[in-house]
Amino acid sequence: MRELLYLVHRLPYPPDKGDKIRSWHMLQYLSRHFRVHLGCFIDDEDDWQHTKTVAALCASTRFVGLRRGAARWRAAQALLARQAMSVHYYRDARLLQWVDGVISSGKVGHAVAYSGPMAQYIDGSAGRCLHRVIDFVDVDSDKWRQYGDSKPWPLSQLYRHEARLLLQYERHIAQQFTAASFVSPAEAALFRQCAPMARRKTGHFNNGVDAVYFAPAAAPSPGPYAPGAQVLVFTGAMDYWPNVDAVQWFVRHVWPALRRRFPQLQFYIVGSRPAAAVTALARVAGVTVTGKVPDIRPYLAGAALAVAPLRIARGVQNKVLEAMAMGKIVLATPQALEGIAAQPGLELLLARDDIEFIHHAARVLRKQRDGDARAGAAIGAAARQLVLQDHDWEKNLQGLGAMLGVGGGGPGAGRPAGQGAARPAREAST
Repeated sequence: MRELLYLVHRLPYPPDKGDKIRSWHMLQYLSRHFRVHLGCFIDDEDDWQHTKTVAALCASTRFVGLRRGAARWRAAQALLARQAMSVHYYRDARLLQWVDGVISSGKVGHAVAYSGPMAQYIDGSAGRCLHRVIDFVDVDSDKWRQYGDSKPWPLSQLYRHEARLLLQYERHIAQQFTAASFVSPAEAALFRQCAPMARRKTGHFNNGVDAVYFAPAAAPSPGPYAPGAQVLVFTGAMDYWPNVDAVQWFVRHVWPALRRRFPQLQFYIVGSRPAAAVTALARVAGVTVTGKVPDIRPYLAGAALAVAPLRIARGVQNKVLEAMAMGKIVLATPQALEGIAAQPGLELLLARDDIEFIHHAARVLRKQRDGDARAGAAIGAAARQLVLQDHDWEKNLQGLGAMLGVGGGGPGAGRPAGQGAARPAREAST
């Protein structure tokens, strides 16, 4: 069996947030076609307990603890060197030494870097002998540009500076590597515009959803809500700034009008590590901030609506796909729907501003309050069908296989998460 080097910026297990979901399924797929040598960082002490699960799929591993204080200092030093902070944040001599050792063995012929900063470890002369694929996932430089457009000075200046330098780095990597992949056709198209010199190397493969785990009948009971309660729910890692911004905007601009019309309505913000700005929202009447939960499915299953009021986003929102797989009505902004080929009004509801959020939410809530058991059933069913059709890991990972010269993905490619490893409880995705 051929050998492959796989580099990831965060331990790809448990698959409880957006980047881990994709990198975990990629590892499962790669381990069926290659002897995988995995190098990755661990930035959460709780993740050390999962290294054996990951190592079971690999020929060798190198796990490096990432101390955030030291990483931030490296990022700050990048400013003086006029280099991208994102790249320096993940620069580590220990991992580089291990990578060089794996390559020098002469056994490895392929390499996959998950996220742009990890490409630095195979960008040198030793890496040029490899068939290299970079999975950028998103156009991160554009995300920094969005941050710059939404933050006050001086942060706006800092973020725009990072956007420019990171784009230069992304262009360089895409030119040097065999192929560059993204999470959606829209991300790939944007990158082709930003890096036309690499347009022929640029492709994509969509994220999938474990539709057996995220199924309407799969949610454990009893649920977290009182019988008859009407609840709106937002799921996500709540230390991630676009999620923080989303719920702040929703509570400020949408929630007061809905609460006046439906005095018993509740809004649940479900996700780990809530920032102080998120925790403060629990002081608003009807708003609950849960923090980390063992399983998000009961919170989705019992909700009247899953809302995704994101104003800054890149790539595909797993929170939207998971809610759709659960057969829920999703009410989302256009930014939250990038990479998801859903038709507003048929498979979900689209709101471009606070007025449309209030209108759509009130219409659904009114029907449910009045006892219309069919309210939203057709949209929920269509949403799940779309996920089954477009977001199947087995089918989508064949795109990665094609970039690596794996024909058709092979028998059992992209099997659902949990086969060959214990299925973890799922928390909120990014």
